[in-house]
Amino acid sequence: MHNDYTEVSAKKRVRDLMGDEAEELLRGRFAIVQSWRPIRLPVESWPLAICDTQTLDPKSMVVTERRYQDRVGQTAAITWDPNHRWYWFPRMRRDEALVFKVFDSMTDGRARWTAHTAFDDPTSPPNAGFRESIEIRTLAFF
Repeated sequence: MHNDYTEVSAKKRVRDLMGDEAEELLRGRFAIVQSWRPIRLPVESWPLAICDTQTLDPKSMVVTERRYQDRVGQTAAITWDPNHRWYWFPRMRRDEALVFKVFDSMTDGRARWTAHTAFDDPTSPPNAGFRESIEIRTLAFF
């Protein structure tokens, strides 16, 4: 279970991608939105689940380093909490997509993160094919 950005890594990503415009853009509200969908067959194994953000206590988010050849990033691992409510969408098809916010700079009580994970679905057929999916992240500036 994880969220792809932290307070630090979201701002760093804007700086990495937006160059000279970054500092001006960071003075306003921004968000990072993710779109996820299957690319071939319906998902029968390891579907994506998302956590109801109203049940996600920020204290359960543990900053985790991600090391790449050219940079160091951060994500947030999510610790188990019995209050979490998780949702998933069985047998998603390539003409369906999940769109969810993985960061919002606004701190006024609105949803800021969406914890998510793939999981071993016990209802998957024994001969289920491997999941093939794609995700796209978009920066939104308000």
